[in-house]
Amino acid sequence: MDYIIAGIASLGLFIYLIYALLRPEKF
Repeated sequence: MDYIIAGIASLGLFIYLIYALLRPEKF
């Protein structure tokens, strides 16, 4: 069960980093 939560968290962080790189004006 823990690996599912960790996977979702890491995936969300990865998407957040990609979004930050694509739209730097938002940050």
